Formats: sequence, C-alpha cells, structure tokens
Amino acid sequence: MNWFRKWASSEFKPDAIKTYKTRPSLPISVFIPATYSAKSSTAALPTLFTIHGGGFTIGDPADDNKWNRTFANTHDVLVIALNYSKAPIHPYPAAIYDIEALILAILADDSLPIEKSKCAIAGFSAGGNLSLAVCQLEGVKNGFKKHGSDGFRAVIPVYPGLDRTITRDFKATQRYYKPSLSPNRNTAKDFLLPLGKTFDWSYIPIGQNLRDPLLSPIFAPRNALPPHMFFIACELDLSCHDAWRMSSRMAGRPEPSMDQKCGREEPGKEGELELVDERFAWEVKKEGVRWLLIPDVVHGFDRMPPSMLGDATTVQDAEVKNTKVIKEIGEWLETRVWPE
Repeated sequence: MNWFRKWASSEFKPDAIKTYKTRPSLPISVFIPATYSAKSSTAALPTLFTIHGGGFTIGDPADDNKWNRTFANTHDVLVIALNYSKAPIHPYPAAIYDIEALILAILADDSLPIEKSKCAIAGFSAGGNLSLAVCQLEGVKNGFKKHGSDGFRAVIPVYPGLDRTITRDFKATQRYYKPSLSPNRNTAKDFLLPLGKTFDWSYIPIGQNLRDPLLSPIFAPRNALPPHMFFIACELDLSCHDAWRMSSRMAGRPEPSMDQKCGREEPGKEGELELVDERFAWEVKKEGVRWLLIPDVVHGFDRMPPSMLGDATTVQDAEVKNTKVIKEIGEWLETRVWPE
C-alpha cells in the first residue's frame, strides 16, 4: 500500500506505534486526542479500536491514519488501530485470532489511558467483517471481564461484507447504478467484482462452512454481539445489501428481500446524508441498532486517494460526506453508548 502512504500526509501520523510479544510482527498504532496531555492528566479516555480493510490480503494500520487521527481529535477519543496477518499465507481464521491476541495485550498495557468501560470497535470493509467476528469471541469478552468491564459496548462495521453464502455477482445486482453521477461513481460495473473474487480465493479455505458466523457474521446471534451496533454502508457498493439485511435482523425490523435494491435509483444532493429517509437511515433504540446508508458513494470512498476516487466533484462529495459520517459516529457514541 505504498501508493497510499505517499498520498497520506504525515500530519495524521499516530502518537505511538507499539508491538507486543504475543504478535511481534503486527504493530498497532495509537492516536491520542490533541486536547489530552499525558503529563498533566491521569484520566482514562473512551477508546475506539479500529480495523483496516484490504480484502484480508493487503493493507496495514497506516492506511487509516487520516481517519483515525481525525476521529481522535474531533471527539476526544483514544483511537487504537489494530493489525492482523494477511491471506493467502494466513487464511481464515488467522486474522480474527491475531486481533483477539492484540486486544488482550492492549487491555493489559497500563501505559495506555483506556477507559475499559467505554470501549467500542469499528472496522472498514474487511475490517468491518473482522470487527463483528472478534466481538463474538469468548476470549475477548473474558479479557474485558478481567479488567472489570463487560466488553465492547458497541461495534461499528463500515461498508462490510457479511454474507459469504451469496456470490459477488448476485450482490452486484442488489445495488443501483447511476450513470448521471460524476466519475468514478457512474460506472456500469461494481469495481469490487474482479478484486473481490481474488480476495475470496485468498482468504477462504476450500471446504469452509460459509455460514460460520465468524466468516459470515450475518449468521451471528444478537446476544453474541455488543449491546450497541451502528451499521454503515455505501449505496454504490455490492456489499450494501449484506449490511442492510443484518442491521434489520439485529433490530427486529422486517428484513429486505433479496431482490430489493439498497437506496434509490435517482442521485441525491451532493455532499448530503439522508437522515430522515428510512431507505438511508433509521435507529431502533430499544435494540441498540442504527443503520446509515451513505448516498451516491462507492466502497472505500473515505480511503481512496483523489487520483483513484474520481473527478473534483466526486472527491469533494466524498470529503464532505466523510466529515459528516465521522460526526454521526462520534455523537452516537457520546449520546447512546457512552453517556455519563
């Protein structure tokens, strides 16, 4: 991912990069909010763990530096970017147990100002899948209990793929295509199709049960997951239907049929989220579940360098929406998940 690091500015670099004996080849990154002074404060901080994407085969925590730094400074939250070994050398389920081992080591690290009763985990793309998988592990839950905590209070999967029993070719029919949008949002084919098949071949062992909830978290029972869940998907992404169905199932809402498309056929307003249209946003507070479909953006819109994302209109739209999504996540954590 060297192309990404050349684009990303050093102003977003982490405050520390740490390794642990349990996984010495998998460094993690720590982002301390700008308002926090380790010298003058002993206060623990609400903490968001994040997991980067890359189809389970590429990438590392540095790919998310800009997002992690922005979130930490915007919401005064400690952000810890996790790491994991990659397929095909390390296929499923290696990444899940790498993340588990790192979380347990981090929880035992007294040098980090983690408020263990206020922890959440987010993941992007493949990381979204992994975030829902690792939350199910009894080892992670018991690790929190050793520190007097009930575990992760929330999980935030962002444009995740959640159901391996359905082919990517079929998933590509479950989203709208909008030729009137600006490049590269106006393509007639989902760009994840060719890449995704390679990622799947690399990650999933032959003969693997595709309904395993650690591989396909859509099959996980609600009581195996954190009390609060915020599913975020991209409208122009073949993975969007997975997140829509799982969020509906977890919330006790009617589950969309397999032939229902996410979102709408016509384009929306540039730079705007749709927070009052139930096709794009809803929340079931009693079940602790929220859904947000980001209109007119592709998978990874908040991670791609401008040269790959599209023209100036597409880039501007992505930047504005990303800022708004970060705001929505932070405010949801503050008001729903971590209230005083």
